[in-house]
Amino acid sequence: MNKLKLVLLVGLVLTLSACFPSNPSNKTEVLLQGRTMGTTYNIKIVATQEQLVELKLQQKIDAALKQVNQEMSTYIPNSEISQFNQLTSTEPVEVSSGFARVLKESIRLGKLSEGKLDVTVGPLVNLWGFGPEQRPEIVPSEEVLTETKKRVGLQNLVLEGNLLSKKVPDLYVDLSTTAKGYGVDVVAELIESNGFSNYLVEIGGEMRLRGFKNTGELWAIAIEKPLTNERSVQQVIIPKDNAVATSGDYRIYFEADGQRFSHIIDPATGKPIKHNLVSVTVIHPSSMTADGLSTTLMVMGMEQGMAFAVENDLAALFIAKTDNGFDEQFTVKFKQYLK
Repeated sequence: MNKLKLVLLVGLVLTLSACFPSNPSNKTEVLLQGRTMGTTYNIKIVATQEQLVELKLQQKIDAALKQVNQEMSTYIPNSEISQFNQLTSTEPVEVSSGFARVLKESIRLGKLSEGKLDVTVGPLVNLWGFGPEQRPEIVPSEEVLTETKKRVGLQNLVLEGNLLSKKVPDLYVDLSTTAKGYGVDVVAELIESNGFSNYLVEIGGEMRLRGFKNTGELWAIAIEKPLTNERSVQQVIIPKDNAVATSGDYRIYFEADGQRFSHIIDPATGKPIKHNLVSVTVIHPSSMTADGLSTTLMVMGMEQGMAFAVENDLAALFIAKTDNGFDEQFTVKFKQYLK
C-alpha cells in the first residue's frame, strides 16, 4: 500500500481510571502482530488465546488485509487499482465491492472539500518523488507541472454502483489517503463478526477502538508531538468507540535549494503544501473517513481546516508550528475525547 500517509500516532496504549469492574471471565488482551501495506499492524483483543486459535482469527485477518492490498495497492503491478490505472479506455469497468466502497467515500469527501481531497492526484505525487515510481528528489519545472496537472481532476473519475470509468485515458487513481483506514475498518468488522466487542486495531498509525481493556478500563492512546528528530507525547485521548487518524508533513519530505517540500500535495496548485500546520488528528466512527479527513484538513491549513471542521461537526485537533513552539487548537467536538 502506498506509504504516503504518515505514521504519527505513538504505538502506546495507555489506561484511564476504571469505569467498570475487572473482567470476571479472566480473559486477557491477546496481541496479534504482522505486516501489511508496507507497514505493521498491532491488534489487541480481549479474549483467550484459545478462542482466537480455534477461530483462526489471525489467518482471517491476514487474508482480509491481503485482499485489500490486492484491490488498492499502487505498489502491486497486477492489483485491481493498478490494472485500472493502466487502462487507456474510457469505457466503464466493474470493480470489487471493497474498491467501490473506498472510491465512493473518497469521491464524497473530495466533493465535500471542494477538491482538497483528490484521489486522482497520484501523477503529481509521483512527479514530486513521493509515489511508487520513486523519482529523484528534484523540483519539477512549471512546464512539466502544468502538463501533469492536465491528468488530474476528480471530475474525470466516474463511479456508478460498481462501474468505474475515466474521462481521460491516462487518469491515475491513488487511494493512499483512505485505503489504509479502510483496512482498519475491515479488520474491526471482522473481529466483531467473530463475536468480540473489546479491541484495538492499529495499522501504520491509523486506529479503531471499541469497548474496554480486560481490566475494565477504557482504551486510551497518545498523539505524537510533531517533531522531526524525536518522539514525545503531545496529547492523550480517550476515543471510546471510534477510529483515530493523524496526518502530518514533518517526517516525509525532501529538501532542495534550501527549501523543504512536503509529501502532501495541494491539488489546486499541484505543489506541496506551504503553511505552518504540521499535524491534524481526526476522531470518527470510520477509520477510512478519519483517514481521508485528516489529509483533507492538512491540505487546507489551520484557518480553512478549522472552519471546515466546525461547519461539518468534526472532532479534529490541529497543531501548527510557530516561532514560539506549537500552537494547538481543537474543535468543540474533539474536546470530549481529551484525557
